[in-house]
Amino acid sequence: MVFPFKTICLWIYQQGDGYAVGIFLAGDPQRSVVWTANRDNSPVPSTATLILTTDGRFIIQSPQGRERYITDDSSQKVAKASMLDSGNFVLYNSDHDIIWQSFDHLTTTIVQGQRLLAGVDLFSSVSETDQSTGIFHLKMQTDGNLVQYPVDTPNIRSYSYWASDTYGSGYNVSLNLDNDGDLYLVNSTGSKIKDLIKGEYDTNGKSYLMKINPDGILRLYSYRLNQNWNQSIIWSSTEDKCAPKGLCGLNGYCVNEDKEPDCRCLPGFAPVMDGNFTAGCERNFSSESCISDHETIRYTIQIVENTEWENMTYSTFSLTTREACEIACLEDCNCEAAMFKDGQCMKQKLPLRFGRRNLANSNVALIKVGIPISSSNESRKPDVSKNGNEKHHMTILIIGLSLIGFAIIVFAVS
Repeated sequence: MVFPFKTICLWIYQQGDGYAVGIFLAGDPQRSVVWTANRDNSPVPSTATLILTTDGRFIIQSPQGRERYITDDSSQKVAKASMLDSGNFVLYNSDHDIIWQSFDHLTTTIVQGQRLLAGVDLFSSVSETDQSTGIFHLKMQTDGNLVQYPVDTPNIRSYSYWASDTYGSGYNVSLNLDNDGDLYLVNSTGSKIKDLIKGEYDTNGKSYLMKINPDGILRLYSYRLNQNWNQSIIWSSTEDKCAPKGLCGLNGYCVNEDKEPDCRCLPGFAPVMDGNFTAGCERNFSSESCISDHETIRYTIQIVENTEWENMTYSTFSLTTREACEIACLEDCNCEAAMFKDGQCMKQKLPLRFGRRNLANSNVALIKVGIPISSSNESRKPDVSKNGNEKHHMTILIIGLSLIGFAIIVFAVS
């Protein structure tokens, strides 16, 4: 079912191995999706149809008779559905009252003429071809600040990776996108408090939308409608593609290579899923219990320089050298990694997250990596600890021989 009004359509589009119901730009060859119904539901088969039933249910129905509501509210009867020129998909009751509208249930995008109200979020998608909820969100906070965070983190400064810096501007600040591409914040009195980018762009034959992309970056796009829908990025929240925290998943870290993000795994780790860097990394060796009687792993330390991570330290103490911090981690069964910076050794447990390379940061990540050993007589202790034990035994032997010699001399004199 299609409702073509100017540039916006409602459509059953392909997603993964199935199909989903969504709104997209009608003339765009790439069919950029701006909204998806029940985005985290499983896809439906290609033979599914969109139906407004005589008893007021707006559903998608498969040939097997399985029904799924398009909206998250099935309590009211629908009399009419309309795809407005504004890009808002609206359901009405028999009294012509709006009972549901897509503008109240945002996913990744706002289109021109639309607002992001205080307390409302946009969530990225998993990928361009999978519109399920991704790992980043943009929040119009009730304190007046527009902020980007990774999902499943507290909405506090230490977890943000971009903000409009408009904290304290009021409790009803909203983000607005005008028809000329003007993207700005306005307070409850209607006063503009900040331009993210000034408009005054050509409105003739152009369309604008703002989207939080799967990579966590907020971008404002323009589409030239009469030139094969040529797409241009006219503003983005950051040019640093490693800025979004968690882009490379757990135990992975981001490196800027020619302004493109390159996700890498910690030493001793490998990607969880090839081609999906946000899935993170997992150990490529089997770790061993602290209380194991059968030692099959010898641990060593491998370093990753100039990186920064979420601070989840469980023990911090002062040490003069990195080598001393390495030994401290090796001798602590609970230590799986450590950070060494400015004479501070900070022990960590896995997983590590929000990793990225920052050449201005002198922090060194010390990663405990297990190496299989063939002999059960070898110890998991670091070599320095073995040498220390050997010196200790030698000292005892020398003291013992000295005492025996002294006893013999005393006996001879007597």
